[in-house]
Amino acid sequence: MLGASLNELESILRAKDETLSIKTGALMSRYTTLHLGGPADMMVSPTTSEQIRLLLTEAKRLNIPVTIVGNGSNLLVRDGGIRGLVIRMCRDMQAVEVSGDRIRVEAGAMMSTLAMAAAESHLGGMTFASGIPGTVGGGAYMNAGAYGGEMSHVVTLVEGFNMNGEPFRYGRPDMKFAHRTSRLMKENKLITHVTVQLPQGKREELLAEMVEFNRRRAEKQPLTMFSAGSTFKRPPEGYASQMVDECGLKGYTIGGAQVSEKHAGFLVNRGGTAADFLALMAHVQKVVYEQKGVMLQPEVKILGEDAGVAEV
Repeated sequence: MLGASLNELESILRAKDETLSIKTGALMSRYTTLHLGGPADMMVSPTTSEQIRLLLTEAKRLNIPVTIVGNGSNLLVRDGGIRGLVIRMCRDMQAVEVSGDRIRVEAGAMMSTLAMAAAESHLGGMTFASGIPGTVGGGAYMNAGAYGGEMSHVVTLVEGFNMNGEPFRYGRPDMKFAHRTSRLMKENKLITHVTVQLPQGKREELLAEMVEFNRRRAEKQPLTMFSAGSTFKRPPEGYASQMVDECGLKGYTIGGAQVSEKHAGFLVNRGGTAADFLALMAHVQKVVYEQKGVMLQPEVKILGEDAGVAEV
C-alpha cells in the first residue's frame, strides 16, 4: 500500500515540478555524519518553500509518513532505513540575508556559514557555532550550542510549515527553548527560515575567536572519525563524558562502534552498523546507571527501523 502511494507521489511531483531532486532507496549512511543507516524509501531535497508545501500537502493527501533531516550530524538511522518520504533540508536552501543587527537565513545553511556571515558583518554572538557541523534549521530545532553560547540566546523568529503544509511563525518565547531542546522536538514541523538578532562586534576579534574554538575542538574531539557529536545529553548534575570516563568505558567496543578514546562523550563508528551503535549506547547507559545512579539520555536523534532478520 505504501509502495503504491509512493509511486503515485513520485509521478505527481515529477509532473508538477520537474526540477525536484527525487531519489528512491537513498542510503541514509551517505547523509549522516555517523555514516550509518539503511535506505529511505524516497528522499527529496527541496530548493524553495513552494516545493516544500507541495511535498507536504501531497504526502498528507496520500497518507505517506514524512521525516525531516538536515545535515545528519546529530542523527542515528537504524539499519532498516526510513519508510515514506524523507525531506532533506541541507545546502539546497542556504540563502543568508543581513539587515542591520538581524540575519535571516534559510534552514539548509550550515551553522558555520551563519557564524561566518555574522563575523563578516561585524556581528557577535555566533562564534560558538563556527564548528558545529549541522544546519541552522537543525540548530534551532535542538537549540544547538557550544562554548557558552546556544541558539536560544540569538534566535528571534523561526518560520516553517506543519505537516499539513500550513505556515507557522514562532518568536523566541514560543519556541520554549531549553538545554538541547525546543518545542519543535515534540511537534512534527519543518523549519524553512531562522532569524537571529546579534550584538555588534569587531570582525578580526570574532574571526580569531572562531579559530580558537575550532582549535579546541580539534584538540579534544575525535573530528577525524565518524560520529554524531555528543551522544548523550548533559545530566542535571555533572557531565556525561566525565561519567563515562570514570566508569572506565573509554575505548569500549561493540562490533564496529566504540567509545572514543579521545573524548568519552563521543561514540564513534569504526565500520560497524547502527545495531552496533545502539547496543553500545545501551551498554554505556547500563554501566553508568549501575555505577553512578544516573540514566544518561540520548542527545543523538534515533530514526528508522531495524533491519529484518535474513532467512537461512
